[in-house]
Amino acid sequence: MNRRQILLNSAQLGLVLAARKAFGQTAGASTARALPSPDQIAWQDLEVGMFVHFAPNTWQDVESDNLSTPLSVIDPKHLDTDQWARTAVALGAKYIVFVAKHQGGFCMWQTHTTDYSIRNTPWRDGKGDVLADVAASCRKFGLKLGVYVCPRDDHFGAKTGGICATPELQQRYNAMYREQLTEVLSRYGGMVEVWFDGSTAAPVSDILTKYQPHAMVFQGPSATIRWVGNEDGFAPNPCWNGISRTDAKSGTATSLNSDPDGDTWMPNEVDVSIRRPDWFWSTTNEKKVLTVDQLLTIYYCSVGRGCQLLLNIPVNRDGLLSKPDCDAAAGFGTQLRQRFAKPIAALSGSGEEILLSLPVPAKIDTVVLQEDTSKGERIRGYRIDGRTNGVWTELGTGTSIGHKRIQPVRPTTIDALRMVATVHKGTPWLRTFAAYNIGVAPPAGWDAKPQVWAANLAGSWRDGRFSLDLTSKIDSAKQYRLRFVPSSGEVDALRSVVLTLHGLSQPNLVKPVAGKHDELILDITEVGGAVQITGTVEGAVSGQVLLQKL
Repeated sequence: MNRRQILLNSAQLGLVLAARKAFGQTAGASTARALPSPDQIAWQDLEVGMFVHFAPNTWQDVESDNLSTPLSVIDPKHLDTDQWARTAVALGAKYIVFVAKHQGGFCMWQTHTTDYSIRNTPWRDGKGDVLADVAASCRKFGLKLGVYVCPRDDHFGAKTGGICATPELQQRYNAMYREQLTEVLSRYGGMVEVWFDGSTAAPVSDILTKYQPHAMVFQGPSATIRWVGNEDGFAPNPCWNGISRTDAKSGTATSLNSDPDGDTWMPNEVDVSIRRPDWFWSTTNEKKVLTVDQLLTIYYCSVGRGCQLLLNIPVNRDGLLSKPDCDAAAGFGTQLRQRFAKPIAALSGSGEEILLSLPVPAKIDTVVLQEDTSKGERIRGYRIDGRTNGVWTELGTGTSIGHKRIQPVRPTTIDALRMVATVHKGTPWLRTFAAYNIGVAPPAGWDAKPQVWAANLAGSWRDGRFSLDLTSKIDSAKQYRLRFVPSSGEVDALRSVVLTLHGLSQPNLVKPVAGKHDELILDITEVGGAVQITGTVEGAVSGQVLLQKL
């Protein structure tokens, strides 16, 4: 699925409705502002989930249902959701998110809202319910259940976000979609996560609140979690949980919208397919199955950067997960258990410096840090030191910790470690400070700098210089905010800024933001001509620029 295009369409449609009260609290300005809700903390503790894609396009060898498959063909005689659940357990997942309805509109549960459903196939004489089977297998194997119910419905004629061509069709579709969502959320037990993949024109917050008040919501106006901004499996570093309430309510925010001083807690989820970039099984993509080393790199760059990992394993036409996928997933899970099952030493504590003494001198090569996020994301910069024969030596540095930071360090024999919070808001609290000797080099690319995307991406800068053409992105005479998000490091200042409207310099229409080195306010007084801005960035040499209408 092209989540980037889905979000872009959603943002352009302006699909923002009243959100249910699901965000965390706001803390005082002297500490971290954003605080998670108990449900968000519990969800982040799961760390890894398994995505499962299965739809009529599984029989078409394409990524989106083209509505060409006769329902008489859909008969996965060997479908075994216990096999799916066993695979999830083997890879280390704590929950499954099942695609109950993809954008083609086919429903994988017993519903009378549409004829385009499993009810009208020969599978189990039309009485089968794949979602019910998944729910039962999750209960059997101790997994939590999540569900994906796409607002788009090509069979009905509803486009991105569930938008229809006429008010009459919109009213009919909204009623149908609300009934479908009610069925899914009320029949199958508790849900840990509900996916909308973009936004939804139909109002749904009342249904979510009534039937699944504790579920995390991915995208849409009721969102409590967000997409990281790519489908490659990599989060940026640093990756913050904080975000402004305005961005959170957009329903299309990504990690690029993060702000450590934001007032709303909204964790990032990293979704990636084991047959990257394909989400569905086909007869042609078996060679795309990721290796164990590739999966480990993804883990270090997602969970290891404080984000959730949702790894997709698609179902084949027999109703099973294919052996190459299962083997890779199991090998990945084995590696995780071998690497992180037992630390040499671990503790929790608070303060600007936290000391971890080892029982006896030992070699270490990896440090795992977790903040007590119930108090917010307080640490904004840190250093890891190791002590040998009474002498402290720097082993590594970092910026964000949040839920978890996995940091490989230079292999060293030490008798103690210390974490020094070099930048922090309020007293730092570590839930976990652990030392490991994994004994093998970290996966290649563990410190990679990925590209991420946001619906309000305006451009980028390189070598400390930016030149942006904003003409196509500014559609009305209003104030706009430009925010400069560095690839690494920090923006110290924005200099030599020149804003031109219709080819004329307008120095009075661009101004800095008090207390912010990385933001500009544009006062756009008229539209209809070219809008361009140039300048230099001090500090970070490269990054991306976001544009927000105020």
